[in-house]
Formats: sequence, C-alpha cells, structure tokens
Amino acid sequence: QVQLVESGGGLVQHGGSLRLSCAVSGRTFNSYGMGWFRQAPGKEREFVAAISRSGGSIDYGDSVRGRFTISRDNAKNTVYLRMGSLKPEDTAVYYCAFRTNYGLGLQPGQYEYWGQGTQVTVSS
Repeated sequence: QVQLVESGGGLVQHGGSLRLSCAVSGRTFNSYGMGWFRQAPGKEREFVAAISRSGGSIDYGDSVRGRFTISRDNAKNTVYLRMGSLKPEDTAVYYCAFRTNYGLGLQPGQYEYWGQGTQVTVSS
C-alpha cells in the first residue's frame, strides 16, 4: 500500500512563498511519476505540476508556470513544490499524487494514489 503525507501548507501573504513536501512510502519511489494538484472550494481539481521518475521531465499548469517549482529527492522518497509570488487565487487544498508509471501525468485520473491534502491560504 502506498502512503503519501503532505506537509508545509499554511497561511501566507500575497507575494510570499511556501514549500510543500510529500513523503512517499510503500513502493519504489524512484520508479514512478509524481504530481501536485489543487482544489479550491466549488472548483474542480486542477493540475499544478508533474515530474517524471528521474526528474528529467517536468510540466506545470499555466496558472503557476514561472512561479512554482517541482522537484524530487529520490534518496528521501520525497517530492517538493516550491511556490513563489503567491496570489490569493492560489488558495486551495494541495494534493500530491503518485502514479505507477514513470512518465508525466497531467490529469487526476492518471494517478492511483493520493495524499490527504494540505491547506494553502494566501491573504490579500
């Protein structure tokens, strides 16, 4: 069974930064792709970022491109999301996700396992 535990969320001011972490256990972490998604109240789950098993392929959602950075440390079984220049519209619950495929996944349906989510709130 795969377990994903996110951390690092919280309250931050407009223009500030946060780093989210997602620790993975239960499977061979460096064999699979990882992703971050977010969901605001009343909205669908939105793709934020994805990274391949080696970290050689990365993609971002249009709304965060240039402000967020995804990375992974395979030795620590952890994926990170560095968020900068935060805006109130970035407020959401952020989820990390794990897929049993080594490539990029841009859709929620391409991921088999999910974390519990961590709240990020950006004040104006």
